[in-house]
Amino acid sequence: MERQPGTCGGPPWSRGGPPWSRGGPPWLRASVDQADSARIPWPSTVALAVFVMVGTGFAAESQQGTRETLDALARVLLLAGPALLLLRRKYPVVTVFGVCAVALVYFAAGYPYGPVFLTIAVAVFAAIVAGHRRAAWWAVGLLWAAHLLIAHWLYSYLPPAGDEAAPWGQEVFITAWVIAVVAASELVRVRREVWARERAERAAAEQRRADEERLRIARELHDVLAHSISVINVQAGVGLALLDADPEQARTALTTIKAASKEALGEVRQVLDTLRTPGDAPRTPAPGLDRLPELVEQAASTGLTVDVETVGEAVALAPGTDLAAFRIVQEALTNVVRHSGSRSARVRIVHSPGSLGLQIDDEGPATGSDAGGSGSGLVGMRERAGALGGTIEAGPRPDGGFRVRAELPVRTEETM
Repeated sequence: MERQPGTCGGPPWSRGGPPWSRGGPPWLRASVDQADSARIPWPSTVALAVFVMVGTGFAAESQQGTRETLDALARVLLLAGPALLLLRRKYPVVTVFGVCAVALVYFAAGYPYGPVFLTIAVAVFAAIVAGHRRAAWWAVGLLWAAHLLIAHWLYSYLPPAGDEAAPWGQEVFITAWVIAVVAASELVRVRREVWARERAERAAAEQRRADEERLRIARELHDVLAHSISVINVQAGVGLALLDADPEQARTALTTIKAASKEALGEVRQVLDTLRTPGDAPRTPAPGLDRLPELVEQAASTGLTVDVETVGEAVALAPGTDLAAFRIVQEALTNVVRHSGSRSARVRIVHSPGSLGLQIDDEGPATGSDAGGSGSGLVGMRERAGALGGTIEAGPRPDGGFRVRAELPVRTEETM
């Protein structure tokens, strides 16, 4: 840890639909446009084509004498609609206008009414569900208006010969059918967008949890390794300096290195165990303030004298708060070992209702050496405090030295 001083063009339907239908959020493009357009709906389209051809044949028999007979052109038109539906996932706008145009030619030619309406419904449904709402509305609206013109004003100029104006009651049924198709399509579109949004939110939440876990592990590894390696670094220097002059003192330094490295390996193993078995509880409890004497002892092995003062009545802290408090004190003392010329530090722990106060001071001055620090210690302390809803301040004191002050909200084990 290093110390840091305190569109305007085109027809209306080309601009219709919600933003995601025109290249909006990637989650909807990936889940609807790319996934659906990648497949050509052969089975459903072939089944629909067979149904339309067979059903229209039966309809022609019941309308014989009032509508034109089914000839080659009629059958080509009946097949053209389903053929266009093969493109409904990749090109929904082209499909809906093409199907409506084919249906308009079919009706204008005086051929029998029947299942041909299903191809229109499928094309409108596909366009609306894909987000091209205005395109579908324009296509079916123009077809409906053209049908009115043919059925009530242009019928005398079009086959079959001697045809009369359609009854207006028929138009009520057709209008209701168009409204029902559009309404059902809109309902499905809304539901699909809601489902896609919920999937995206779940994926984002899982990603956030993964990122938070990654940061938590990074903080744990940093705090464990930074503290232990700082102790090892200091003791290695002492051992090298005294290897010839004072072998006994060098032996003590090597013993301290062995103990610090063993402790670091144990804590790193504990962190890695949580990665290997994420569904299981840790086999050993996370460190807390009850291990503060070990920190003091390790600091003493580096030549740093630590005075600990506790104010107020200690309570059983929640594991997360206890771990954060321990790591903040540990990192602050590591900071003293690395960056301070002082050989003494003071740790003040204040227990008060609803909060836990931590203050770590050293007299300085700063050595100006990074001592191998990564510069992320202060960031890690702030992340730990912020995750609990607490605050932390770190910076030079007015009278010299350095101070770390943290305030953590307390949730005792009994209230968990």
